[in-house]
Amino acid sequence: MKVEERSVDSQGRISLPAEWKRQHLDQEGGVVIVNLGEELLIRAKKSKRLSEFFDSVDVELRSDLSDWHRVKDELLRGGSAPR
Repeated sequence: MKVEERSVDSQGRISLPAEWKRQHLDQEGGVVIVNLGEELLIRAKKSKRLSEFFDSVDVELRSDLSDWHRVKDELLRGGSAPR
C-alpha cells in the first residue's frame, strides 16, 4: 500500500497520482467514489461488455422465444408463463 498526501482545492478537487491513472483508468477516466463515513474509497470505473454475460445463465423456458412478452412474464414469475 502506498500513501500519498494531496491537497484539495477550493472546489473540492484533488489530483490523482499519474502512475495510478496510467495503471487503472481507461480512456474515459471515470471513477466511483464510495463514502465510508470518515473515509472515501476511490475505484476506477470499469465498463463491462454486455457480450460477457451472454450464455452465462441457464434457464428452462416453456414460452415460445418469438413471443418476448411471454418470455419476460415467465422469467419474472420464475416459472411457466400462462397459456
